[in-house]
Amino acid sequence: MKKLVYVYVACMLALLAACGTSGKQTGRSRSVAAVMEKQDTLTYEQRRKYDYYFLEAVRMKQKGEYDAAFELYKHCLDINPNSAPALYEISQFYMFLGQEDKGEDALKRAVRANDSNFWYKQTLAAYYQRKRDLPKAIAVYEDMATLFPSRLDPLISLIDLYNQTKSYPEVVNTLNRLEELDGKSEQISMEKFRMYLLMDNQEEAFNEIKSLSNEYPYDMRYQTILGDVYLNNDKLQEAYDTYQHILKEEPGYAPALLSMASYYQKMGQDSLYRLQLDTILLNDDVESDTKMSIMRQLILQSEQTTKDSTQIVSLFRQILERPQQNADLAMLCAQYLITKNMEKESVPVLNQVLALDPENKPARLQLLSYAIRDNDLDEVIRVALPALQYSPEAMEFYYYLGIAYYQKEESDKALEVFTKGIGQVNEKTDKQLVSDLYAIIGDIYSSKELSDKAYAAYDSSLVYNPDNIGTLNNYAYFLSVDRKHLDKAEEMSYRTVKAEPENATYLDTYAWILFEKGKYTEARIYIDQALKNGGDSSQVIVEHGGDIYYMVGDRDKALEYWKKADAMGSTPEDGSTPRTPEELKRLKRKIVLKKYIAE
Repeated sequence: MKKLVYVYVACMLALLAACGTSGKQTGRSRSVAAVMEKQDTLTYEQRRKYDYYFLEAVRMKQKGEYDAAFELYKHCLDINPNSAPALYEISQFYMFLGQEDKGEDALKRAVRANDSNFWYKQTLAAYYQRKRDLPKAIAVYEDMATLFPSRLDPLISLIDLYNQTKSYPEVVNTLNRLEELDGKSEQISMEKFRMYLLMDNQEEAFNEIKSLSNEYPYDMRYQTILGDVYLNNDKLQEAYDTYQHILKEEPGYAPALLSMASYYQKMGQDSLYRLQLDTILLNDDVESDTKMSIMRQLILQSEQTTKDSTQIVSLFRQILERPQQNADLAMLCAQYLITKNMEKESVPVLNQVLALDPENKPARLQLLSYAIRDNDLDEVIRVALPALQYSPEAMEFYYYLGIAYYQKEESDKALEVFTKGIGQVNEKTDKQLVSDLYAIIGDIYSSKELSDKAYAAYDSSLVYNPDNIGTLNNYAYFLSVDRKHLDKAEEMSYRTVKAEPENATYLDTYAWILFEKGKYTEARIYIDQALKNGGDSSQVIVEHGGDIYYMVGDRDKALEYWKKADAMGSTPEDGSTPRTPEELKRLKRKIVLKKYIAE
C-alpha cells in the first residue's frame, strides 16, 4: 500500500512539472495524457530523481538560497534536457546573472518544449520588447494571439508595438480583432479614428465615429463625441448640426451644452460663448466637476487679460445661490476671494462651505484664523466647537477652543476640552502641540491650587517636549511659590533664561527662585535685568523687586518699588492670572510696615 501511495505522489509531481512553474493554464485545452506523453520520456528512476531535484530547487529558491537552486535546476536538465519548467527557471537565473544569450536560448527552448504555455511565451515576448527587438516581439505576440484567441493581452501588446513601428494598418487590423472579442467601445473607436487620420483616410476616420454613434443611438455621449471630432477637425457645420440634434433631443444635456460653448469660442462669437457658459454654470443638472473646470478656465483667462475680479465674483455669487451638489465650488470661490484679499467677502462663503461639508478642515481653519487674529473669542468657540465632532483627530481645534474658554475665564470648560484633546493623542500627533496642551492643563490646575495634578501635567508636557520654555518657566515658578524642589526649579528656570535672556517673565521667575533659596545678591542681579527688559510694567515683577531689595538691605529702594507696584493696575495685560485680594492686601501691609512680609 505504501508503494502505491508513493507512485501516485510521483505521478502528481510529474504532472505539476509538466504544467510549468507558474501554476496557470489558459488558451487551448490539452489533455493530461498528451502532456504526459510529450514530457514523460524518462525511465521511472530518472523521473523519480528529476522530481526530487526539481522540488528541492523550488524549495531552495523560496528560501532565498539561489546558488543551491541554480545548481539543482542544472542537475534537472542533466537528467531531462528538454524539461520546459527547468529550462524556464534556469533562463531567469541566466538573465539575472547578465548572461542574456544563455537566458534567451533557455527561454526559447522552454517555449519549444511546451509551445502552448502562455506564460513562457509572454516572458519571451517581454524580453524582446525590453531589448527593443520589436519584430521578434511582434512575432511572439501574433503567435500567442493565434494560440490563445480568447485572450486580450496579446492583442493589446500588439497594438502598442504596431504603434511604435508606425504600422498603422496593422494597428487598425488588431483593433478590429480586439473589437470582435471585447465589443465596440469609445476607446477602440477613437484609436481607430486616430489611425485613419494618420493614414490620411478621413472618410474612414469619420465613418468609424459615426459607427460608434450608430451602435448606441440613445447614448448622447457618443453623439457628442462625434460632434467634438467634427469640431476638432474643422468640420464646423457638421459639428453644429450634431450638437443641435442632441440638444433638440435633450435640451439640458450638459456635455452638448459645453461643446456648443467650445463651438462658439472657436467661431470667435465671444458673447454667445459667455452666454453659453452662464447657461451651463447656472444649470442644476450640470456636474459640479464640469462647473469647476469652467470656472478655473475663466479665472485663468481673467488673470491673463483684464485681471478684473468683479465678473468672476459676480458669477460665483450667482452660482452659489443655486442648490449645490457639494462644497467644491464654494471652496473654489473662497480661495479666489482670499487670493484677491477679499477676506470679509470670503467669510460667508467659508461658512457656506461648512454648511455643505462640515468636515472641511481647511475652510474651518481659515475661519478660525480670522477669529484668532481679531481676538474674537466667541467666534473662535463657534467655529472650533463643531470640529470636535467632525474632525476629532485635529488637535489644533482642541487647543484654540480650550484657549478661548481659558481666556474667557471658563476654566472648567477649558479643562474639559483639553482633556478630550489629550484623549485623541497618538503616535502621529504633533508632540509640540501635545506638550502645549499639557502645559495649559498644568496652569489651570495651578490656578485651582491642585498642585499635584499641575505638576503631573507639567511633567507630561516635558515628556512630549523637554525644551518647552513656557512649561519650564511656569513649572519652576509654581514650585518656588510652593517652596518645593527649589533645586529642580532653579535648573528649569535657568534653561529659560539661557534660551531667552531678555524675557522679563523668565528673568523674574529665576530671580524669585534665587530669592526663595536665600541667594539675595544673585536674585537682585536678575530682577534688575527683568525690570530693565519691560518688567517695570508688571505689578508682580515690581513687587518682587521690592522684596529682593529689602533682603539685600536696601529698604528705601524696596519701599519705592512696593509703592510703585501699589500704584499700578492689578489686572495683567499679558493674559496671566489677576492678583488675588490677599496678595493686594499683603502689598499694602508691606508699605505700611515698611518691611517684607512672607505669605
